Amino acid sequence: MSPFLLTRTLPVDATDAALRADVLHGLTRHPKTLPPKWFYDAHGSELFEEITRLPEYYPTRAEREILVARAPEIAAASGAKTLIELGSGSSEKTRHLLDALPGLHSYVPVDVSESALRGAAEALLVERPDLSVHALIADFTGELALPDTPGPRLVAFLGGTIGNLLPDERAVFLKSVRSLLSPGDALLLGTDLVKDEEVLVAAYDDAAGVTAAFNKNVLTVVDRELGADFDPADFDHVALWDRQQEWIEMRLRARRALTVKIPGLDLVVPFEAGEDMRTEVSAKFRKEGIRGELATAGLRLTQWWTDSADRFALSLATAV
Repeated sequence: MSPFLLTRTLPVDATDAALRADVLHGLTRHPKTLPPKWFYDAHGSELFEEITRLPEYYPTRAEREILVARAPEIAAASGAKTLIELGSGSSEKTRHLLDALPGLHSYVPVDVSESALRGAAEALLVERPDLSVHALIADFTGELALPDTPGPRLVAFLGGTIGNLLPDERAVFLKSVRSLLSPGDALLLGTDLVKDEEVLVAAYDDAAGVTAAFNKNVLTVVDRELGADFDPADFDHVALWDRQQEWIEMRLRARRALTVKIPGLDLVVPFEAGEDMRTEVSAKFRKEGIRGELATAGLRLTQWWTDSADRFALSLATAV
């Protein structure tokens, strides 16, 4: 079996420090915010897996459709010997790419979760004993130091996760990815596309209430990790389409005036009745907008694939 290497580029206490900083910053500003990455403890991850199977939530199915149909074209266009996946999680979707890259030498999954990286690597190495896996415990929004692996390299950022970044954050992120690319390397980017408002809102406010539970789970995380006394029952899940920004906003809306104590930060946070706290932005894109953002970062859009209903896109870009 090929070796499995795991490199930690984050301090052991980085997650705790980041949560403290995000909660302190987000709950002392107006309007209040909490970043969506804190949805994903073990329970939140289970809820999100359930969301991906809901009839209203099309992005996962649409992206999988593209990967199944186009993986050979992606592989041929990239010629990758190394696949680097940012925010790899379970690496489930990546298997379509791995199957289509017969000349692949190395897989570099990048995630903040050591348990997710180890679990995915163990499964992959059983299936693909000739594959070299070098996992990185790292925050893909920060500076990355990649291992020395053979090129060409394909950096994959799937799932439409780039839509969770605000425009300025996207610009910084894409420039950081550009800095990782050598001649011949490429970026494979997953983006959800602008479509009918009813379809978009339903995807983030399902009839079964799973997304509402997922949204409120961030409060449970803050309660558990920082000793807060949030009661999820005090908040309503809200999903809105911002036509000007072309993004979905998920919010938690206070049902009544209340005060939340967060002993872990020595912080008291008042909420007015009806006050919204933004927990996620999920931007939707158009082809020309993607082309422009890539170009600003020094990347050239070379390939564009969508699912049969034009709901989701995978794009391939190379360094200019």
